[in-house]
Amino acid sequence: MKAFIIVGAINAFVAVALGAFGAHGLKDRLDAHYLEIWKTGVTYQMFHATGILIIGILLGKAGASSLFSWSGWLMLAGIIFFSGSLYLLSLTKVGVLGAITPIGGVCFLAAWILMIVGAVKNF
Repeated sequence: MKAFIIVGAINAFVAVALGAFGAHGLKDRLDAHYLEIWKTGVTYQMFHATGILIIGILLGKAGASSLFSWSGWLMLAGIIFFSGSLYLLSLTKVGVLGAITPIGGVCFLAAWILMIVGAVKNF
């Protein structure tokens, strides 16, 4: 429980910092296309940081649940693969990095499914 609340809060902090960096530090360095890609990474990171925080709260209410734990770890993996690849793509403009992004998307989808199943089983 505690670990997910900490991980979620750290990711929310990082999302705000990277959002500000993109808006202020990159606006004159990247064209609009790559800034939009950066913003997509930030948006998904913040949504899933919030999801990880929710996982921490659910674990506090439901007790130890492998479904919720896996959901939280998959959200973290999704942030790393999805948002991380978009940040790298924006900065390097190396198109092949976009091939990594769907791996993160699948992690996100699996995480939400596990949260649904965990809620059905535990509440």
